[in-house]
Amino acid sequence: MTEATIVQNLATIHHIAITVDDVEKAVNWYRDTFNCEIEYQDKTWAFIRFQNIKLALVMPNQHPAHLAFLHEQAEQFGELKTHRDGSRSIYINDSAGNAVEIVAKDSIKD
Repeated sequence: MTEATIVQNLATIHHIAITVDDVEKAVNWYRDTFNCEIEYQDKTWAFIRFQNIKLALVMPNQHPAHLAFLHEQAEQFGELKTHRDGSRSIYINDSAGNAVEIVAKDSIKD
């Protein structure tokens, strides 16, 4: 098996979400500190693109802090919810109780 084949078979982390108290303040800090692109921002969450991953800034009462993985058969984890951006996903917990979002790969427009 070649290195390219192995890389193609690895799972994809789509984004990491961290909770913040003030989305605008957090967006400004990340934009001023790092070279990144703001893909979306409102009062409750923001999506920031870096070269190798996306970062979601979320309010604690809206979403849990989590890792989001793309998956070809996300439906196998349960009923998917459609989000305002058109993506479909479900939240589950890993073996340590951390929130993990499983995102249907075909619902992402990257």
